[in-house]
Amino acid sequence: MEIKGYTYGYGGGRGSYRTPEAIVSQDLLFDTGVNWICLATAVEQETYSSTRILFDYEHNASDKDITFAIDRAHARGIKVCLKPMVNCTDGAWRAQIEFPDGDMVGRDIYWSKWFASYSAFLLHYAELAEDTGCEMFCLGCEMLGTERKQTYWRDLIARVRDIYHGPLVYNTNHGKEDRVPWFDAIDYIGTSAYYPVARVPGESLEQMTLAWQQVRDQLKPLSEKLGKKVIFMEIGCRSARGCAMMPWDFSHREFPMDEEEQARFYDSCLSVFSQEDWFAGFFWWDWSTCIYTDRETAANDTGFNIHLKKAEDILKKWYQGGIPIWKR
Repeated sequence: MEIKGYTYGYGGGRGSYRTPEAIVSQDLLFDTGVNWICLATAVEQETYSSTRILFDYEHNASDKDITFAIDRAHARGIKVCLKPMVNCTDGAWRAQIEFPDGDMVGRDIYWSKWFASYSAFLLHYAELAEDTGCEMFCLGCEMLGTERKQTYWRDLIARVRDIYHGPLVYNTNHGKEDRVPWFDAIDYIGTSAYYPVARVPGESLEQMTLAWQQVRDQLKPLSEKLGKKVIFMEIGCRSARGCAMMPWDFSHREFPMDEEEQARFYDSCLSVFSQEDWFAGFFWWDWSTCIYTDRETAANDTGFNIHLKKAEDILKKWYQGGIPIWKR
């Protein structure tokens, strides 16, 4: 397992990486044993059919904010994957960004406008990744509607490589890994591995392990075919009962707290994939810029955070090579 990683800072806005609370949160993350972080920073386009990506100078994280977080990680000997992301202001999932193909003479009017805007956006962050010494750069996240536009993507990859000279990854969505026709042009196969590995709420560790073994057996042939290692660019599960059945879920706040299910999700996945030589590693989702620091709050938190929960002990076991100690 090369990448013992975690995603940090998704949703972080202007100044949020540089607050005293963020510094505490960063240090708590670094203390888990991570050797990588994925710094996820997002801007928006208005709708799934907009052709312009807009930077909000009042709210979006600035280059100074991002550089600050990168420099703090590097000071601790932790590598960084910079992951610029695009969301839709109207709440549409970025996978739904989609336009009609070109007319009979091949003019992709909407696609050409969108890729021009996306390229300007991505090349800016590629330059920032190069200047700050980021050890990896992610080209996009879960943009399923765009992935078939192979010519545009290959051109963009070439332009990124002229600016950024480290390894490139792209983050597709689980179950779609074999449908990205230009994965051969980059260095890693990335995916959001929100695979449903439970059949019932409170699923057993044994059943989750069997489910992850099936995922492993699906992904390994693609890795071998392309000669690229797989990275789980996103993976996680809320500490809520039933969420291992739908690990991507963030909306069902009525689900009761269940840190055991979250811990079993972590442990089963780490046990299956950590020893596979074709598998590069994990960026778990997501460590907040402002994390709670008391057990009472942790005991009532049903989000993706693992701090002061059993899943954190599991992560430390695998990342630090120790034995989890239940401080409950």
